[in-house]
Amino acid sequence: MNRMKKILKLIVKIFGVIVGLVLIITLAFMKISPQFGGKHTKEDIKRYEKSGHYEDGKFQNLIPTPMDMNFRNTISVIKDFIIGVPGKAPDFDLPIVQMDSIYLVETKNIDRLIWFGHSAFLLQLDGKNILIDPMLGESPAPHPLIGTKRFNLKLPINIEQLPKIDAIIISHDHYDHLDYESIKILKEKTDTFFVPLGVGVHLESWGIDKQDIKEHNWWDETEFYGIKLVFTPSRHFSGRGLRNNSSTLWGSWVIKGTAKNIFFSGDSGFGPHFKDIGETYGPFDFAMMECGQYNETWANIHMTPEETVLASIALKTEVMMPIHWGSFALALHTWDDPVLRVTKKAKELEQSIITPKIGEEILLDKIDLSLNVWWK
Repeated sequence: MNRMKKILKLIVKIFGVIVGLVLIITLAFMKISPQFGGKHTKEDIKRYEKSGHYEDGKFQNLIPTPMDMNFRNTISVIKDFIIGVPGKAPDFDLPIVQMDSIYLVETKNIDRLIWFGHSAFLLQLDGKNILIDPMLGESPAPHPLIGTKRFNLKLPINIEQLPKIDAIIISHDHYDHLDYESIKILKEKTDTFFVPLGVGVHLESWGIDKQDIKEHNWWDETEFYGIKLVFTPSRHFSGRGLRNNSSTLWGSWVIKGTAKNIFFSGDSGFGPHFKDIGETYGPFDFAMMECGQYNETWANIHMTPEETVLASIALKTEVMMPIHWGSFALALHTWDDPVLRVTKKAKELEQSIITPKIGEEILLDKIDLSLNVWWK
């Protein structure tokens, strides 16, 4: 019996040492790694407090948006992620349309979008190159070992081959929208960064000049080479570490060029802000609408596909495109559930929708409305 007690004590000690080492390594990684971004100063906090959306050290949504899961739900979600969901990732290589950098330069005056999967786009509008939420890395996490991998590592065009970028637009600072490795490469060829309040500290810590960073509060408008940019609300949250939840603002973007009015939703739960944006800045010729990584447990911060269609209608959208899917498994639904459900609902409510392949040109002057069922 004494021998058994000694063995149990030894096992407990070894387990404690392992847990302690993991904790020390994790804390050291968080302190050293640039992935986690910068820290806010007291002066920064004072600026945020003047925004009208900052209370108790955090940015707030326009309407109550509870995100706390009870113990039972937390354990259930953890168990489901560990077990996994059949069909979370495709069992075939997704078709990726390759794009030529010379072609992009020579035809930059054509208004078009190119989808990189998830929520990342190259927008060419009025002769300007604009990247939207350019998460072009392999894993949306602080380190590839702890994150889900991209379904296809191949991109429509290598990040180094992209033409000079006039502006990068960021919706919020989550890893699947603001990627350190991508920004590290892109910063040398990018003139200006348009970001939400608070996100500038991350970019500055990554070596980007403060004068090249334009921070925005909700409803802030700016002109960029004749293109009107408006940072509009969404219903979500932010944070890159364990202790900085909602420390930066999140939102959506209105992008109005000479001939085209475009909306980019960022991440959002369903809410009245879509109608407000539509009435103020709509109608929209084209809208990129979040449609993926949802779950009933976090329904307040990510729309279901059916809500995506309703939001598009509230925005007064002529043509919508589902985004935030097709690249990563960040929730517990099958990888193609978003597109199957959103196309069904769009047909039912007579909302025009397109589903291009990753890398396929979306010509804004003549959008092809024939449904491309490439995911089958």
